[in-house]
Amino acid sequence: MAATRCDVLVVGAGAAGLMCALTAGQRGRVVQVIDHANKVGKKILMSGGGRCNFTNTGTTPANFVSANPHFCKSALARYTPADFIELVERHRIAYHEKELGQLFCDVSSKQIVKMLVDECVEAGVQVRTDCAVQRIERGSDGFHVQTAHGMFFAASLVVATGGLSIPSLGATGFGYEIARQFGHDVLPTRAGLVPLTLSGTHQQRLADLSGVALPVEARSNGMAFRNSLLITHRGISGPAILQISSFWQPGDALELDLLPGQDADHWLRAMKRERPDAALRTVLAEVLPKRLAQRLCEHWLPDRPVKQIDEPQLRQAAALLAGFPLVASGTEGYRTAEVTLGGVDTAQVSSSTFESRKVPGLHFIGEVLDVSGWLGGYNFQWAWASGHAAGSVV
Repeated sequence: MAATRCDVLVVGAGAAGLMCALTAGQRGRVVQVIDHANKVGKKILMSGGGRCNFTNTGTTPANFVSANPHFCKSALARYTPADFIELVERHRIAYHEKELGQLFCDVSSKQIVKMLVDECVEAGVQVRTDCAVQRIERGSDGFHVQTAHGMFFAASLVVATGGLSIPSLGATGFGYEIARQFGHDVLPTRAGLVPLTLSGTHQQRLADLSGVALPVEARSNGMAFRNSLLITHRGISGPAILQISSFWQPGDALELDLLPGQDADHWLRAMKRERPDAALRTVLAEVLPKRLAQRLCEHWLPDRPVKQIDEPQLRQAAALLAGFPLVASGTEGYRTAEVTLGGVDTAQVSSSTFESRKVPGLHFIGEVLDVSGWLGGYNFQWAWASGHAAGSVV
């Protein structure tokens, strides 16, 4: 099998890899993209329930988690949500804002993948699937990459392999192996944007409420997210929980404000004045899901008419509603995690070119790096921005 020569070899045909490839191709570079999976953009296809939450109009560096919070600033400033929206509109893809700046396709995430592939084709980029990497070496003329499709010789090698989240889509730690091979440090990885599991008392008391959802404010380690919570058979999920999961670790305190936007103490006192004969579970069921209100009064709150709740009990009940303490035992893990926290140490990578500070011509982009976004389109914006930054220089 004849060797393939190119200027740029991108390993990984996901969001970051395809953006990097099309950007480099538009500059006249000879670009090859390879992926071990059987089709491109698998994570794009399943994201947002098949509608792809492709960016967030409110993206700022503050929406990302990294050991170096400054690393993401340069790329995000140079390729903004408006830049990607312009590309989406040029391809006549209809979209809508769901909430909090989150943009979704009206029809299907397949449109985003097709757009990226079409841009690659137009830029002369060749994309190969079912092409696993077997060996990478660096020679005087660049990188020698042995694959299932033969040998590739490339001046620049871009690692866009993603993280460990959702292994059923083909996620592996291969990018971290490449980083270590070339002397890079990889910061400890863990699942992020992931449901939390409960055990013991909390799990026993809440498990049969599976399917109950409500708005909450979830708080841990100085961070707070107001959105919905979903009780599951194994624990808790929903956007508020996925968000806080990136800041919580086993053993950390986790609190839920069950009446977000309301003063629980003020509300309870109002109920005591206005509806003294009503049972607490009855008035609670008007502001919380009925089954949850009943369960709270069975185990945590006074199950009696509001007028019978004395001052200490009232203060205690208000504190519980405003800061319900949950002891989570762990997470659902990479199986359902939307991102991988940790990854290739950004201290050894240029924030403007994404080139390794150790090995000229080697670049890392997207989720393989120690940069993870919040829930809501931020991780895609990081993929577009980091891919564009590297694609502009390789």
